[in-house]
Amino acid sequence: MTFKVSSVQFQHWASDKAYNLGRIEFFTQQAVLAGSQLVAFPEMCICGYWHVPKLDDAALRALAEPLSGPSVSHVARLARERGIAIGAGFLELAENGALYNAYAVCMPGGQVHCHRKLHAWEHRLISSGNAFTVFDTPWGIRAGILICWDNNLIENARANALLGAELLIAPHQAGGGHSVSPHGMKRIPVQKWIQRHEDPAAIEAEIRGPNGREWFLRWLPSRAHDNGMFLVFSNGIGQDEDEVRTGNAMILDPYGRILVETWQAADAIVSTEIDLALLDRCTGQRWIRGRRPELYGCLTQPNMSGLSPMEARFSETSTRSASHAKGTP
Repeated sequence: MTFKVSSVQFQHWASDKAYNLGRIEFFTQQAVLAGSQLVAFPEMCICGYWHVPKLDDAALRALAEPLSGPSVSHVARLARERGIAIGAGFLELAENGALYNAYAVCMPGGQVHCHRKLHAWEHRLISSGNAFTVFDTPWGIRAGILICWDNNLIENARANALLGAELLIAPHQAGGGHSVSPHGMKRIPVQKWIQRHEDPAAIEAEIRGPNGREWFLRWLPSRAHDNGMFLVFSNGIGQDEDEVRTGNAMILDPYGRILVETWQAADAIVSTEIDLALLDRCTGQRWIRGRRPELYGCLTQPNMSGLSPMEARFSETSTRSASHAKGTP
């Protein structure tokens, strides 16, 4: 049995929901024409991303919407009308007033599955979610959602697999970021994106290089392979404030093999059929069946540092600032 999926990369406009929803509508139609049953869009692509840390409380709440708000309702209506499942990221305002980096997958039958990022760090007022999101689809495949940094922690992917996820939807806003690690991802000069038409080779080298594709390939294939599930990677592309997202939209199979990908320096969609017959005997599924849970108690122990994702992020920033102040390269 096969199932066709699409992954989209696009450059959102900060706080411009009308524009961003227009791009979602355009690429949803492209996915429908390709024969896909599901299309995934990037993290927080409805509202914009990297300007959010700079917003004050009032501006942040003005940008946020409940799950039943106009933006997700628009996507849900589109899913029903076009007969396709659509996943898109937004800033959620919960009933209790809490804010979440959230991702809604709107099904063609009207159901909406919403995941709240488990490791939110974008703003001190954005809370982290406390639950995994795994659900059945009408096409005989069980899906899960992990947002950006959620995917970096291997336990989250394994938890999704143990909950039955056979396909992981992995929306991001990544690439071209800064890491304090000497061998981590580094910033891409914004000028290379601005001059992408005059010098396409320079930006393509960045998208395909250690701050883009090469970085993602250090860990994305292992999430798919080790847990025996398909992975749909959707990401932003282009300048986002002072950073450059690298796109690299791709779909991987349960062996960690890339079925389809793009390194275009532009909004783009990739689509492919996935063969569900691969799931039963793939390496990751066999490894899961060989687990010995009685050995894994240490995995549930608290972090040694005790830092939350937000605290860890600010700790990194403080360390970097202190190093610069001392003249450390």
